Amino acid sequence: MQVIFSQIDIQGAQLETQTIQAHAGNAGPTLVFLHEGLGSVALWRDWPAQLCRQLGLAGLVYSRQGYGQSAATADVRGPSRTENGRRIGRLLPDYMHHEALDVLPLLLQTMGISRPILIGHSDGGTIALIHACHHSVAGCIVMAPHVMVEDISVRAITAARLAYEHGPLRTRLAAFHADVDCAFWQWNDVWLSDAFRAFDIRDELTRVQAPLLAIQGEDDAYGSMAQIDDVAQAVPHAQRLKLPQCGHSPHRDQSEAVAQAIAAFMQTL
Repeated sequence: MQVIFSQIDIQGAQLETQTIQAHAGNAGPTLVFLHEGLGSVALWRDWPAQLCRQLGLAGLVYSRQGYGQSAATADVRGPSRTENGRRIGRLLPDYMHHEALDVLPLLLQTMGISRPILIGHSDGGTIALIHACHHSVAGCIVMAPHVMVEDISVRAITAARLAYEHGPLRTRLAAFHADVDCAFWQWNDVWLSDAFRAFDIRDELTRVQAPLLAIQGEDDAYGSMAQIDDVAQAVPHAQRLKLPQCGHSPHRDQSEAVAQAIAAFMQTL
């Protein structure tokens, strides 16, 4: 499989993309990977390429604005506002809806991808769910999504702020983001804002028609099992996978179990 890196202009911002090409003649759906709140193309490492190779499917990985090698968000800790049609300043509590309903459809259209299989992790899982509520997708796989805000999430994200300001987190993240301060603060500020505590998409999830697989680690410090239990309550046809000895990143902590579950899920599509 050939892997191609490029920059794509979406709403005036250059987004870093990684395209994983399938073998010639394969007409299956494209896997679209949506990263976590501090993720990027590079932080997925080689997992997307390995999964595409295992399934024989093409893939698209991209870094949202402000992450990885994508364009930074201007005035990331300043007041939220729109200039020339572009959002700048602090992220608003609807930032995942903006990504799912404004940015992602344009990116898919630009890349010529219709009815993808979305694979989202954490914030990316939430974005995948929101997109699947309003757009036709072939399937949706979410790992450690956030469908509402829990105290456990706020505690973990507060701890991340301390680790960033006084510990090694900034240095570790700097290897994966061109503007590490932009990447961290746009995520951390909105999650710890008072307005974001009301974020809740559980009622919206009843619109999901696509096949859905929700995966959660039993040792996830950023969310409890209530996240995927509530997904299943809103989407009765959803499949759940609860993984022991697994934290917030199932594809890293239990990569074999996750790959097997995804392969089995794909057989049901």
